[in-house]
Amino acid sequence: MNKHHAVVWIDHHEAHILVFDKEHMEKELIKSRSHHHHQGKSQDMNAFFDNVASALVDVQHTLLTGPSTARVEFQEWCKLHSHAVSHNIVDSIKCDHPSDGQVVAMARKYFQKFDLFH
Repeated sequence: MNKHHAVVWIDHHEAHILVFDKEHMEKELIKSRSHHHHQGKSQDMNAFFDNVASALVDVQHTLLTGPSTARVEFQEWCKLHSHAVSHNIVDSIKCDHPSDGQVVAMARKYFQKFDLFH
């Protein structure tokens, strides 16, 4: 499958990584070892963010979404630890807890506009 677009719904507990093209979608779920963000250790979040970044290495354009600050923290972590992934993050959009299908539908619509200019 062409790994052109991905959308990542992320909070401090898990990341839903949805890589898609016009006809296909692949999903990967990565869970954090930290059960509560306020009690989570920074090395737990580093390991979590590293696993998420590793899943995005071959993706050309990534859209981040989620209800909390985890998407912003992940984006900042990538700037320091995963330049290739950081370079390919195109936006970060706040949203609650939609289904994976709703996340992909939103991302497909987002990338239609994005593709017109890239």
